[in-house]
Amino acid sequence: MSIDRPAGESGTEPAGESAGAVENAAFVLGLRARGVRDAAVLGAMERVPREAFAPLAFRDLARRDIALPLPCGQTMTAPSVIATMLAALNAQGARVLEIGTGSGYATALLLRLGCAEVVSLERYATLARNARSRLDALGFGAAMVGLADGCAPPEEAGTFDRILVNGALRDLPPALIDRLNPGGRLVGALATPAGPRLVAIAQEADGPWRQVRETPLRIAPLTPGLAAVL
Repeated sequence: MSIDRPAGESGTEPAGESAGAVENAAFVLGLRARGVRDAAVLGAMERVPREAFAPLAFRDLARRDIALPLPCGQTMTAPSVIATMLAALNAQGARVLEIGTGSGYATALLLRLGCAEVVSLERYATLARNARSRLDALGFGAAMVGLADGCAPPEEAGTFDRILVNGALRDLPPALIDRLNPGGRLVGALATPAGPRLVAIAQEADGPWRQVRETPLRIAPLTPGLAAVL
């Protein structure tokens, strides 16, 4: 695994946050209308400009609640889906492992929510490189972005208080759950016959406790392994 270390500490007001305040407020109101109620998550999504993480050709659609195409055949998850997962994660003050960096948008949201540390793993070198550059440019350099198979995190990554899985899996790898600290929590999506559903796993004293919720998630499948190309 190669991890790009932070270029510098993230400032209290990353560049670009003051632009488009009216549009951001309308964006957040739209999320509230779709059932997002967590005040901290809504505040983070208002302050982190999604359009700065979207591909140039789709930036005019960034404030809509839709998934957007990314390089390597991947997608930028719809904002309401990210909000639902972040609300379930409750990651303030936690050391967080993010599986699937993608554009880096969720990584920036995690930092804005007050995570103590964010380690984000991406299987595609192109996406990892682009996300690292984008996060640095926007003042979110405190995140660590690694090129690795997030479903089997390298030993040197250590253990985590929270794990966010940005994609749907048929089942969650035990090797991933084993990286949770006592009292830790994993949030992701589980592929079911009815479509992806929100899943939460808590690491308790007598072993992992899993809850598959009825919350449907419009989220793409997550492919295990490290990409050979791209």
